[in-house]
Amino acid sequence: MTIQLPQLPYSENALEPIISEKTIQFHYGKHHQAYVQKTNELTDHTELKDKTLEEIVLYAASDSVYATLFNNAAQAWNHSFFWNSLKPANETKKIPERLMKLIIQDFGSIENLKKELIQKGLAQFGSGWVWLVYENEHLKVISTSNANTPITSGSQIPLLTIDVWEHAYYLDEQNRRGDYLNNLVEQLLNWTFAAQNLPTTEERG
Repeated sequence: MTIQLPQLPYSENALEPIISEKTIQFHYGKHHQAYVQKTNELTDHTELKDKTLEEIVLYAASDSVYATLFNNAAQAWNHSFFWNSLKPANETKKIPERLMKLIIQDFGSIENLKKELIQKGLAQFGSGWVWLVYENEHLKVISTSNANTPITSGSQIPLLTIDVWEHAYYLDEQNRRGDYLNNLVEQLLNWTFAAQNLPTTEERG
């Protein structure tokens, strides 16, 4: 199958003023699109052509010889996950009960979780991602560099992510990563999406 650029779950101007329409046009329409196109180029006429994007990421992660494929496929996957991790600021963002219980269990409060997401994003050197993941019955905040993603860990289930590559915020905030993180975490995170990614009792075994 050919990997497709997924439709955004909202209009290109829906995240304004925190993320501008111009940033979305470059970030989604150019950066994300380029990762998708390169992934298709690298898998065309190979045994990976009919694999899903996640299957391609996991395959490419198995050997450094596939580094270029991994970087493009993982970035395509991470960006798709990122767009779904966000929701327009004017939409209700009540945290589903099951997720909220885990947040209280592992962070003490939603404010503590938000602070950790922001701090982890500020501490990430260079390009990368901040993730809220579920692992061994607990939530944790982690960061990954460049294209790295928790789906290759074998134990971490990503619930939501924040892109801290400069192209995610430079047109709006220049080098002010802190302003971008504060506004995004406070106003744009899609907690319903995060809760939907929690494994069911059956999936937990």
